[in-house]
Amino acid sequence: MSAVIATNRLGTSVRPQPIEAPAATRLRLTRRGRAVFTGLASLPLVVWALVAVLGSGGAAADSGAARAATSFEYVTIGQGDSLWALAESLAPQGDPRELVDEIMRLNGLDDAVVEPGQRLALPVVP
Repeated sequence: MSAVIATNRLGTSVRPQPIEAPAATRLRLTRRGRAVFTGLASLPLVVWALVAVLGSGGAAADSGAARAATSFEYVTIGQGDSLWALAESLAPQGDPRELVDEIMRLNGLDDAVVEPGQRLALPVVP
């Protein structure tokens, strides 16, 4: 920076104010700003990882269920029928609780209550 000294007609010196160039502004991030910026930049990677992990688990679960029971038998529930009685008639030597759970899972039932006329898919028991 330089200054110019000029004199006027009276002989007194006048020192003009130096003209400064406009300072370039720099973006300064605070600690919180850096954290937000890093989080936004890493968001696509996190989403991709979640999709990959959750998607592969569903495929593994589906493949195991498809191999376990590939054929079904359908039955219509009559008056007085229950899942327990149905499971006992399908596999009298096995545990009815396991078959009741499998029937509920297959048909998307929340509980073991069935209505007359309801059609259910049953796994074929060897």
